[in-house]
Order: sequence, then C-alpha cells, then structure tokens
Amino acid sequence: MLSVATQLASTDGLTGVSIARLAQETASSKSGVAALFGSKENLQLAIVDEAKRIFIDVVVEPARTEPAGSDRLYALVRAWIDYSSGRTFRGGCFFLAASAEFAARPGPVRDAIAAAMDLWRSYLQHQTERAIADGALPGLDDAEQLVFELEALLAHANAESTLRGSGDPYRRAERAIADRLRGLGADERSADRVRASSA
Repeated sequence: MLSVATQLASTDGLTGVSIARLAQETASSKSGVAALFGSKENLQLAIVDEAKRIFIDVVVEPARTEPAGSDRLYALVRAWIDYSSGRTFRGGCFFLAASAEFAARPGPVRDAIAAAMDLWRSYLQHQTERAIADGALPGLDDAEQLVFELEALLAHANAESTLRGSGDPYRRAERAIADRLRGLGADERSADRVRASSA
C-alpha cells in the first residue's frame, strides 16, 4: 500500500494523496486505510519514510561497495542519476518534488523531508572530504562547495527531464560534473565514472 502511495505522491504531490484516494487506488476500505495511518499527516510522514528507504536501497547501498572517498562519491553521483533517470519514482526524484511542495509549509512533514535531504547531503560531503584528504581532488579545498554544485546540476537535470520527457539533461549534467572533477584534479578514468557507459 505504501508503495502505491509513494508513487502517487511522486506525480500528484504529497498533498494529493489522501486516505480516501489511497483506499480507492488500492481497492481498500477507507476505514481500513484510516486505521493504518490515522490521519493525512501520518500518511504523508509514512510516505516520506518509505521514499527514504527506497532511496537508500537504490542509491546509497550500492555505492557502499566502493571504497570510501572519491570512488564512493562518484558511485553515489552515478547511482543518483540512474535513480532519477530510471524513474524509480514516476515523477523523478521524490525528494526534490516534495521539498518544493513543502518548502513554505512548516511542520513535521517538511521537517522529515529536510532531514532526509540533509542526510544525503552530509553523506556526499563526507565522501568529498575523504577524497580531499586522500589527495584524489587536489584542486578542491571546500567540500561543501562541490556538493552544492553537484546537487544543483543533478536537480536541474531532474527538473528538465521530467518537464520535457528527455534524457538529454542527464547527459549534460554528467558532462558538466565530469569536467568539474577533472578541473579539480581527478584522473580521467575516475571523472568519467559519473558518465553513462553510452556517453
């Protein structure tokens, strides 16, 4: 049931998923769904939690097979592109859509979205800091700045792709990220790891 709710939220927004709507979509009784979640806010929080679990399974866990530092950083970027372009969620990146929807709506749901995004950002930053310490990015002295740039490129690729139904924005983001990494001193093979094999 939560998987259905999460996919609905990725296209219709968290506010577009109600207990009544979820009951209809899953051929369940409204009272049964209400008994599971209690309120629309609880349903929204459960959806955010499920989206976080899926994100970790699809993006973070596969990258953990790589050594910490630059290899894991590049694997995380590649996995994120595959997650978004492969439409793990029909509406593109769940958290980018949800953060835009709830940015001006204080409360527990916005807090949960922000916490999930902060966790991702801190993990990217930690791997970037390791890469700096290992000498893999000799031209970089500000991990937070690179993470900001990576997130900006990935977010724009996601937005353009979902709006236009094209994969080209991801290829352009890959190229921009690889060029930036090379500019920071990453070796050619490592920088190209963020690009699709067909790029």
